Amino acid sequence: MLEQKYPKVGIGVMILNEQNQVLLGLRQGSHGAGEWNFPGGHLEFGETVFETAKREVKEETGLNVMPMEIISVADEMRYLDSDGKHYLNIGVKALYKGGDPKLIEPDKCLEWRWFDLDNLPEKMFEGTDWIIKNYKAKRLYKPGR
Repeated sequence: MLEQKYPKVGIGVMILNEQNQVLLGLRQGSHGAGEWNFPGGHLEFGETVFETAKREVKEETGLNVMPMEIISVADEMRYLDSDGKHYLNIGVKALYKGGDPKLIEPDKCLEWRWFDLDNLPEKMFEGTDWIIKNYKAKRLYKPGR
């Protein structure tokens, strides 16, 4: 009997600071290695999206973030053929509250770095790319224009 495959739910957290910069980490050791992504991870059973976002940011960077809002939902399928990965990616925006990001999981991330939203690296993780594009589109859209 063939094993049933199911998509997983991934949460990506766009931490935005006062200079309109976002925190990105350089992935390693998993699908999307060599690509930049937001802190985040898997939604765990019994956890809300915001609980996952807060937990993952703390586990990966040591930072505390609040308030948060959901800003995108997208299918992440770039890694389906290469790694057998299919995710429903939920993008959460959180505000930076201070402190220096720490490299807590060096086996998963080579570094954390702040980037201007208008000057991002080229190699972006698919879920992160979706979140940024959606955020920028919403910033440009002004109802009644």
